[in-house]
Amino acid sequence: MDKDTVVLLSGVVEIGLGLTLLFNKRHRVPVGLGLAAFFALVFPGNLHQYAKRISAFGLDTDTRRLVRLFFQPVLMGWAVWSTGARKS
Repeated sequence: MDKDTVVLLSGVVEIGLGLTLLFNKRHRVPVGLGLAAFFALVFPGNLHQYAKRISAFGLDTDTRRLVRLFFQPVLMGWAVWSTGARKS
């Protein structure tokens, strides 16, 4: 599959999960866990992008790509915490 297609599809999945969190209160915990898992699954791609200095979507410097790596665990934790999945 084309790399740009993979990036676009992962963005669609991310937006879809976010919208599901906003509008489907009944399934917040499993969706939050799914979103955290999604962030974990895309982390190796982000690490590869940093290591190979691949620019995309405004991430055109090593600093920006590195900062994104540090926000990935924050996003994972936020997805779990904000949905109450940690308490389940």
